[in-house]
Formats: sequence, structure tokens, C-alpha cells
Amino acid sequence: MADNNRVARLAERPVGMVKADNFTISDEPLPEPGDGEFRVHVEYVSIDPAMRPWLNDVPSYIPAVQIGEVMRGLGSGVIEASNHPDFAVGDAVGGLFGVQTHAISNGKGVTKLDLSLAPLERWIGGLGMPGMTAYFGLLDVGRPKEGETVVVSAASGAVGSLVGQIAKIKGCRVVGIAGGAEKCKAVTDMGFDVCVDYKAGNLAEDLRAACPKGIDIYWENVGGEIGDTVFPQMNQFGRVVVCGLISMYNATKPPTGPINLGFILRSRLRVQGFIVFDYTDRYQEAIDDMGKWVADGKLVMREDVRDGGVDAFVDVLNLLYTGGNNGKLVLKT
Repeated sequence: MADNNRVARLAERPVGMVKADNFTISDEPLPEPGDGEFRVHVEYVSIDPAMRPWLNDVPSYIPAVQIGEVMRGLGSGVIEASNHPDFAVGDAVGGLFGVQTHAISNGKGVTKLDLSLAPLERWIGGLGMPGMTAYFGLLDVGRPKEGETVVVSAASGAVGSLVGQIAKIKGCRVVGIAGGAEKCKAVTDMGFDVCVDYKAGNLAEDLRAACPKGIDIYWENVGGEIGDTVFPQMNQFGRVVVCGLISMYNATKPPTGPINLGFILRSRLRVQGFIVFDYTDRYQEAIDDMGKWVADGKLVMREDVRDGGVDAFVDVLNLLYTGGNNGKLVLKT
């Protein structure tokens, strides 16, 4: 058992890309659980695009991380000390434990994990927030119908790769958008019908060729120029699921206003943003369905696990914004 807790705390708000100086990483005394609490040895931390906007002190669906606070992050680990009647030493658990090696919890928002079904890292990957996002965003917001064409941006990422596979399970034609031949191959290897390489310089033409019947559902992970290219090719009464806008997260100036309002009007598009935390009371539904799809060989989940511990947090986080990850990015503490 460790003698200290390795912790990443926000030291200053970043401008543009996150830098090492934005965080203080140090050893702190090992925290002890009080009455009704337990201590988790956090073995894996989920590295997510949302971490960057969480650092901006602006109104949002969740309060910004404050200066001096432990960096927010989902994690999975094993309980090593407990004064809680419902959580025992040795239980595998997942929750919002932060970027640190040990966390104290009163059990609120914590889920017990079944390691006979999947390893710890999978529970913050395909069976964690990315999986819940893909499942509910596509099925509840996108509402795919058999035979429709679904386009997914950031298709090789943690969420996009699952969205496309679930759309295939539902009988859709699925077109991914990714950067580079290697990532596009990974996307088609997961069962997408086509993957368009936006780095090739012909996105509009290549997308039109890949979607000869137009686009019924667009899963928006990126925003910016990619979204602007997709909108004109949407079919009437198409649906746009706004999951993320990763191209804008490190912007140092506010993005310009939307330029696609005309297409939204003329094509009667439904554009809806959603936050996965709105579906917490239904997570088991998604776990049951996706677990069966994995068992049946219909759904592939990939975690990109990086070593380096808490000290590597900033470098690993920035892989999301430079395209350096393949699959769900996870930091091993």
C-alpha cells in the first residue's frame, strides 16, 4: 500500500492548449476515510475531451474546476479502506475520483464494477461514459432507422467508434470521418462502410461520394470546418447529434457564430445537444445491451492505455487534441 497520494491540482487556468505549468503535481499525505466513507486506490483515469472546457471559468452544465482543486476526472479502482456499510475493502468501483492515485468517497455517484464482465479500464471506456454517450446519444437523440445514412466525425475516437458500430447494428449505412490513412483503416476495420480522410483535402467531394443518398444523421464531435462541410449534404428532416466540439476547445478567441442556419431552416433539420449525465438512471440499460453485443461479436471496444502515472496527465490529455490517440484514452496511475 502506498504511503502518499499523488495528486494533480489546477494551478492556473490555461489559455489555448493545456501546459504543465497549469497544474501542480505533488505527493500529499494518504487520506483517511471518515465515518460513512471509503478510500479508493484509483488505478485508471479516463482522459476525455470535456476535461479542457471544465478548466474554463464560464457557465456550463457542470461547475468549472477551481484553482487549487484536484483535477476532475472519472476513474476506476479498488477500495483499500472502508467505513461504509455498502462498500467493502476489495470492491472494484468507478466514479468521479479525480486525477490522483487515491480518493475518498461517501459512495455518492459511485458504481460497483463486475470484473468478471470486463477489466477496470473497460469500465471507464466502452462500458463507461464514452459507451453511455454513444448509446443514448445515437438511439435517443439520433433515432436511427434501418437503411439511413449516418456520418460520424472523429470516428476513430472513443465515442465515435462506438456510435458507428451501434448504427451498423441498427441497420444503417455508416460513414466515418477521421484524419489520416491509418485511422481511416482502423475505422473501416471496425465495420464502418466507408471512412473519409479529412486530411486528404477533398472532404466535401469525398463525403458526397461516400453518401450518394445524402446524410440522415450527423454525429458532431468536432465542429468547425468539418461540421460546416457536412450540413449542406444533410437530407430533409435529418438529425444532428451535438456531442462535442473538440476543434474549438483550445481556441484563444471565441468562435464565430454558426453559418449553417440556412441549411437548418431549408432542410428542416433537428439539431440537438445532449449531456450523458442526463441518462444516469438508465446506464444499466446500455450496459446490458452493449455487453450482449460485445459477447456476440457485434461490438468492438478499444482502450488506448498510457503509462506514466499522474505526472503524465497533461501530455496524455493533449493527445486528444493532436490526434495522438487510438480508441478510448486512459491513464494508468
